[in-house]
Amino acid sequence: MVIRTRFAPSPTGFLHIGGARTALFSWAYAKKHGGKFILRIEDTDVERSTPAAVQAILDGMHWLGLDYDEGPFYQMQRMETYKQVLQTMLDNGTAYHCYCSKEELDALRESQMQQGLKPRYDGRWRPETGKTLPTIPNGIAPTVRFKNPQTGVVAWDDLVKGRIEIANAELDDLIIARADGTPTYNFCVVVDDFEMGITQVIRGDDHVNNTPRQINMLMALAAHDSNLKIPQYAHLSMILGGDGQKLSKRHGAVSVMQYHEDGYLKEAVLNYLARLGWSHGDAEIFNMQQFCEWFDLDHITPSAAQFNTEKLNWLNAHYIKEANLDALAEDISARLQPQGLSPQNIPAEAGYSYVKANIHKGSMASNLISAPDLKAVLNLYRERANNLNQLANDVAYFYTLPQASSADVEKHITPEIMPAMQKLQQQLTHIEWTAEAIHQAINAVVAEFGLKFPKLAMPLRVMLTGIAQSPSIDQVMALLGQNETLTRINAYLK
Repeated sequence: MVIRTRFAPSPTGFLHIGGARTALFSWAYAKKHGGKFILRIEDTDVERSTPAAVQAILDGMHWLGLDYDEGPFYQMQRMETYKQVLQTMLDNGTAYHCYCSKEELDALRESQMQQGLKPRYDGRWRPETGKTLPTIPNGIAPTVRFKNPQTGVVAWDDLVKGRIEIANAELDDLIIARADGTPTYNFCVVVDDFEMGITQVIRGDDHVNNTPRQINMLMALAAHDSNLKIPQYAHLSMILGGDGQKLSKRHGAVSVMQYHEDGYLKEAVLNYLARLGWSHGDAEIFNMQQFCEWFDLDHITPSAAQFNTEKLNWLNAHYIKEANLDALAEDISARLQPQGLSPQNIPAEAGYSYVKANIHKGSMASNLISAPDLKAVLNLYRERANNLNQLANDVAYFYTLPQASSADVEKHITPEIMPAMQKLQQQLTHIEWTAEAIHQAINAVVAEFGLKFPKLAMPLRVMLTGIAQSPSIDQVMALLGQNETLTRINAYLK
């Protein structure tokens, strides 16, 4: 049997963390077994479904690299198929027309609630042997209801939750087509899973209540089609925030693409999602190839998973350290562009001071110092960053003149340090421009003036980077370049 899984989001909002985890698990299960992963867009809720939401789902899937083998299929483009199946069910007696008006159903519900009964359809239009149905009223377009079994149980061995049984007496005859002829969600899902040959339905446990109804409809179809097989079901537990409450925007339940905008690498997000409710021994860090090899449904916990932003940040920091420098430079360059900086597009002869003055004018000058290689800069800084936005902000001073705070200037660039800084400026003018030679020059001035290294390094950092913390200052200066380093120091000495 060829394994066929599906991810079937409704385009009524963005692709969030819960949906992304469902997609990841369905994708990985298909990959693990050499099967097919299908993307289906369940857009029958016309009022709430939007093209923007569809695109957000597609963008999120693409960014995460969850490539689908078939699709995307859109339910609204399959209406003729649904109507054909509806007619077949009406013909074979597994569905029937119901002429109840909305007012009648509202009155029925109100009466049942006043009696302390569970609100449910009373089957007044359900055809039975020997039963006389009401007279068809004028001016009422009928809905179509599924003729649910009234005895026995519907049961399945959930691949996450274990055995689940529901008495058919607890289920009423649900509407599978509205009065205007459009099919309902539960019916469309059944037809799609049947026709697409879905073998495992992996989805959130908010769908558990839909499952017995869908299995009964599938069994009704199977009675007239020997090719139909009931899929296996695996219902994933919900994801909670750190406070134990249902995940919301304040916990991180935002669009998957927001994580990209916030500076997360997809490798970190995928690794984190994989560990939300699933485990492989003590393994914490792994790539998607390993995940697909290891993944099974047996090790998904039926209890709720908990979203932990600190853990995600830890994973993100790890993947930033391990990232390919070419890819990292491309991403950081894009994040610098909104600041008017684009290191990859700065000509070799263009310098920082000129960039600062002219980047918005769309022109560049010649005979100026060259900007440092972005990959070299990132290699120096990426050990310190938890996200890409932080990394972009950390390295921005290499490509524009930094603005130090008045507090840092007052604290570190004091009149007492100026003689030593002037001496250092003279030393730096005549040395070979390497980190080692720069370090030796700083040490020589520190020794001459009887200072501790930080007493000179801290004001030097403020002059060059705009802040008092940075990686090794000699390495920063080596990348910044001799001319630009001296230019920035002179600006303070003047």
